[in-house]
Amino acid sequence: MIDLVRVKQEDEAILQNLIQFYIYEFTVFQEIKLEENGSFAPFDLKSYWTEPDLHAFFIIHEGEYVGFAMVESGEPNVILEFFIMRKFYRRGFGRIAALKLFDQFPGRWSVLQVEKNEPARSFWRKVIGEYTGGNYIETFDDYNRSTQEFNTALALKK
Repeated sequence: MIDLVRVKQEDEAILQNLIQFYIYEFTVFQEIKLEENGSFAPFDLKSYWTEPDLHAFFIIHEGEYVGFAMVESGEPNVILEFFIMRKFYRRGFGRIAALKLFDQFPGRWSVLQVEKNEPARSFWRKVIGEYTGGNYIETFDDYNRSTQEFNTALALKK
């Protein structure tokens, strides 16, 4: 079972620790340098504790952290960051977490991937395609970033 648990401000250090793994994996796709202390620069999470449209979730399986998701709710809802730790790949946990997010924030969605992140593009195309029965639009911008857009009202309900 996969649970989405809202990150509380007092759990920010745990989220920052998970973000270090996320940034490390992301260095394959973009040039990111370590800080002098040997870690990556932490995310500025202050707005997640004060802005009602920003939401951070731990993705948890049987009490263990699997990853995290960061969402901006609105028109459209946006996946800002989404991470599943490598040891949990190919177990369906990311798919389940994404579907739960889509259901939790009904309406229009926009999900963007950077140019070189083909694994993310493939993941989101598959998950969104399954969720919508292929009823989504994919666009590319001038930086070859891809974005999938869809509306949960058109989702296939099982």
